[in-house]
Amino acid sequence: MSGLLRVEGLRTWFPIRSGVLRRPGAWVRAVDGVDLEVPEGRTLALVGESGCGKSTVARSILRLVEPQAGRVWFDGIDLLGLEADEMRAYRRQIQIVFQDPLASLDPRMRVRDAVAEGMQAFGIGADEAERTERVAELFRRVQLDPDQMLRYPHEFSGGQRQRICLARALAVEPRLVLCDEAISALDVSIQAQMLNLLRELQAELGLAYLFITHDLSVVRYLADRVAVMYLGQIVEEAATEDLFEAPRHPRLDVQGRSARVSRAHRDARIRNIGHQALRQSIEGDQPEGDDGEDDHQDRHRAPYGERGQALRIHEMGPGVDSGPRHLSARLESVVRDRVGTRLGLGL
Repeated sequence: MSGLLRVEGLRTWFPIRSGVLRRPGAWVRAVDGVDLEVPEGRTLALVGESGCGKSTVARSILRLVEPQAGRVWFDGIDLLGLEADEMRAYRRQIQIVFQDPLASLDPRMRVRDAVAEGMQAFGIGADEAERTERVAELFRRVQLDPDQMLRYPHEFSGGQRQRICLARALAVEPRLVLCDEAISALDVSIQAQMLNLLRELQAELGLAYLFITHDLSVVRYLADRVAVMYLGQIVEEAATEDLFEAPRHPRLDVQGRSARVSRAHRDARIRNIGHQALRQSIEGDQPEGDDGEDDHQDRHRAPYGERGQALRIHEMGPGVDSGPRHLSARLESVVRDRVGTRLGLGL
């Protein structure tokens, strides 16, 4: 079985509950049949606009949320088939760096203890003195001053806090790191520093990355392959250069026209801390909350297709095959009114 991580048919739906008994009357298909693969020591970028299900994929891989269906193969083992105590051993090999470092760190815990917590949980280091030395080495590796490790999270800048979160992920010696919008909240110059640091760590430690982002400006610089996600599904996957030069999906054609800058110019801007890095996001309006669409997923976005399609909320359970389903007349009317108001459509 090829690839360090392979995801097959991953499906994570969330219920919409109603009534006195709070029974699920419909389902939001946050992740709906996702397939992807991350080889050892390589980077797969998972891109898409906010709300398309990228972060839910990462949380489903780690079983921070439980998927309804699919398989997650890690080094030949299906993680979704493991019991809780068996899964714990694999959490050491797969770590995640979240978007908001301040929310990820306990404000009442010194950063030394936050980084060493994973070591203690997995029995890394003979004693506290050895773990402290390991934390100091990790601080140097992520370009932080070890003399600052007894400070609290609020005493650091946003970029420094994200480096601390990266050091915490590396503390348990993982093989795969899920970067969930890990640089999106940082300013441009700090983003460039973090990207260079991620590349250096990958070369030094042989890490594999699943790099989740909605910012196309960093993908060509960092990723070996790119998977494009839209409304819970992978709509295109290709080698990075192939995808940027000849996208096949109409959503990528929109992105490609706004992102075609020469690679040399792009890389120079990312590496040069003093320059403004290129930042493009996927254009168009992403439905919010429980809004979604049917199989004609691009039609409300100009210039492709018709506007005003039905929603991807279905009166069915997770075990039922996906396909068009109709809401009750009342619910459909309410939701269509909401979408029409947001998009300025006369529905």
